[in-house]
Amino acid sequence: MKIWKLMVSLWVVAATLSHSTVSRADDATDLRALKAEVAEERKALAEERKALAEQRRRIDEALVSLDDQKAVRRANSSESLPPVGQPAAAVTAEKTTKPGPYLQVYGFIQTDAIYDFDRVDPAWNATLRPSKIPVNCPGDAGCGEDGETTLSVRQSRLGFNGFIPTSAGDIKTKFEFDLFGVGVDAGNTTMRVRHMWGEFGQFGAGQTNSLFMDGDTFPNTIDYWGPAGMVFLRNPQVRWTPLRDEKMWLAFALEAPGAGLDAGRALQIDPSLAATPWNKYPDFTTQLRFMGEWGHFQAAAILRSLGVEGTLGTGATFHDRVLGWGINVTNVLQMGSIFDSLAGDQLISGVVYGYGISNYMNDGGNDLAPDSGLTPVAVPTLGWLLYYNRTWSERWTSSIGYSQHVQFNVGGQATTAFNQGDYANVNVLWHPVPEAFVGPEFIWGKRKNENSNGGSDSRVQVSFHYDFGGTIGSR
Repeated sequence: MKIWKLMVSLWVVAATLSHSTVSRADDATDLRALKAEVAEERKALAEERKALAEQRRRIDEALVSLDDQKAVRRANSSESLPPVGQPAAAVTAEKTTKPGPYLQVYGFIQTDAIYDFDRVDPAWNATLRPSKIPVNCPGDAGCGEDGETTLSVRQSRLGFNGFIPTSAGDIKTKFEFDLFGVGVDAGNTTMRVRHMWGEFGQFGAGQTNSLFMDGDTFPNTIDYWGPAGMVFLRNPQVRWTPLRDEKMWLAFALEAPGAGLDAGRALQIDPSLAATPWNKYPDFTTQLRFMGEWGHFQAAAILRSLGVEGTLGTGATFHDRVLGWGINVTNVLQMGSIFDSLAGDQLISGVVYGYGISNYMNDGGNDLAPDSGLTPVAVPTLGWLLYYNRTWSERWTSSIGYSQHVQFNVGGQATTAFNQGDYANVNVLWHPVPEAFVGPEFIWGKRKNENSNGGSDSRVQVSFHYDFGGTIGSR
């Protein structure tokens, strides 16, 4: 009996030890699995932190690149000054860390390969201006057999933005030129100043975009001159900008006067008539702009004192002045603010109307002309444009649109006077990298004179564009 009890006891002890061993084995397996799972989680977390750090670094670099001017202003603002009572040594050390003057260099090289199915004034064959389309052939510049090939580098551009920090704020300057000769240099590849501008605080002076203009409405097209029905003039001026922030802009300027004069039928009556514009007073312009993620809306106005003076065939002199004015309303709508699928797209529109404002229009027309009684009057003008910039992908973009400039001719103008210019184009551009693009554009234009005679032109342009830029000095 004792032996039997002893055997039972040994069996119970063995079973217990066996169960305990299995349990420990199971626990060890679970522990190893848990440790492996924790290790995987830590590895994933480390990779995620690394990705976030890299993303943060790229964002910081982008902010530095896009916010150079704000960085300079902050460095010289009261926020960057040491607290009252801070040791002079600390002040000296801080001053040595402030950004110094620097220069941004930018520009691009562009080659335009153009085949014109018709013809235009040879001095303007590197772009399509409706006003340069021949109507009366033979006689007008550009008459001849249809078809012409042009290769041009005149759009190529070089510019410099300079920033000099001072105790009272930044001095900002801009000098930019391209190679598209105009005026007496029309048709030549030669330096043409676009911007020669300086600004300090609320005041600026030099040559830059007129306040009557909205440069942001120029579409993503590759023809040089662009829509005929938009206001486009870089003009010498003195400007005051009392309000400028991220949501609103208000500015006033006195700009260089200039007027296109059409002597019209007065020359038929007095062939010896000699008349020229009389620019006694500057033009007054103002601009109000509202901005946001949705785009911007701008209203601009101009007031002009237009004059003409000259000598009659009898030897008598004359002079006269008339009032000119205009209103220009423009809008750039970011379509992504309405539909997420259209992010990167823009709808561009603008309407301008006034009297004696053709000097500010992109193409065509005159400011002054004689009425039926041969008294100088300001010629009414209407212009408009509507364009859509499309971003298909990171590599592909397009732009399509139409523009028109109409002059309401007065009684004393000749029958050959400019009456209407129409302009349209569409393109598809490939951007292999953000700093370059290549692609074709179809361009069409039409001119109509006061007597309804007109002419048209169509062409294909393929452009090769390469950007460059960099910064010289400290920031």
